Amino acid sequence: MADEARGMAVTLLDAVLGEGKLLSQALADLPGTAAPAERARAQRLASSVLRHLGPADRLLAPHLRKAPPLTVRNILRLATVEMAADGAAPHGVVSSAVDLARRGRRTQHLAGLVNAVLRRIAPASFAGLPAQHLPMWLRQPLVRRWGRAVVTAIEAVQAAPPPLDLTARPGLSAPGEPLPTGSFRLRAPGQVSALPGYEAGEWWVQDAAAALAVKLLDPQPGESVADLCAAPGGKTLQLAAAGARVTALDISEARLGRLRENLARTGLQAEVVAADLLTWQGGPFEAILLDAPCSATGTIRRHPDLPFVKDGSELPGLVALQAAMLDHALHLLAPGGRLVFCTCSLLEEEGEAQLAALLGRHPELTVERPALPGVEPGWIGAEGGLRLRPDLWAEAGGMDGFFMARVRRP
Repeated sequence: MADEARGMAVTLLDAVLGEGKLLSQALADLPGTAAPAERARAQRLASSVLRHLGPADRLLAPHLRKAPPLTVRNILRLATVEMAADGAAPHGVVSSAVDLARRGRRTQHLAGLVNAVLRRIAPASFAGLPAQHLPMWLRQPLVRRWGRAVVTAIEAVQAAPPPLDLTARPGLSAPGEPLPTGSFRLRAPGQVSALPGYEAGEWWVQDAAAALAVKLLDPQPGESVADLCAAPGGKTLQLAAAGARVTALDISEARLGRLRENLARTGLQAEVVAADLLTWQGGPFEAILLDAPCSATGTIRRHPDLPFVKDGSELPGLVALQAAMLDHALHLLAPGGRLVFCTCSLLEEEGEAQLAALLGRHPELTVERPALPGVEPGWIGAEGGLRLRPDLWAEAGGMDGFFMARVRRP
């Protein structure tokens, strides 16, 4: 019999590749009766397929005279990735894939095809094949900016499951290997809630790149600080742990639920506000962190579904929204205060160009260049912003792509 996790993984792939759903949305649509461990395994399997979709299709193509229905293709892709990338035993994988095809009313007549194709490619691997390419709407501007070698290195990092990064409370440590910037990294974390220090609230999950935004803001004890677009809350926890008086704002009450849970687990304090930043009035604050909505193109290593559900058409609207949020955030900033703007994007429009436009509208602002432990000089642009890419620290698992900059009012 095909196991439950593989069946759910195919369902997730059908939703992402056929319906354009985000993987998180597709997961929420799975039957609630599925065991948490099986749901988690299904997510891992689907994510692995999305990371290796191009190489898998290249292996399959010579053995398919025409493209089978999407569900059959996804059964074939899943089995191929399990064998060629994950090193699973071919006999069990092929048997499970054939059984999956037989179970579906619309796929049972193609079970023989599944069996024949997979037995031909069972000994194959992805060695020598290029990694999954970024979509052209994203790849082309990145190649123009950094060259093919850098983009190929980014794609190689994104083809591997990312490690887990943790941020510890000041004076404490977290499980894993210390990173130059102060985060901790685990290559094979297992169940997060079972790790030492979790229940005591000594640390929280946060990518090492994301953690640098608060370090750049440099919150001081007792300062009034606003964390705008705060959910899911890693930066809020950093600010509160530094002793700042934190107001955490986000438009989504549902997403703030996770932030409140983390505050409760860690025992940290923050005022949590559900509101639309563009109409909210507060402050003035001595420091503001704005992690603005963006294309999230820097997080593909953690969210391999994004290239399949986005096409870049939302970019102009996001850039306009970021500019409006920046202008409004400045109204909430006290004279002499500082603001850190960041986006988890690889695109210049949402980073360096956004900063240049901000300075054009507000020439009174000054950019304060980063001086942070572990940050290399080459990561800092001429304009004073910090540009992080997935291929940095590639040998250690990379990092999320980010742009961040600190500006100060006179």
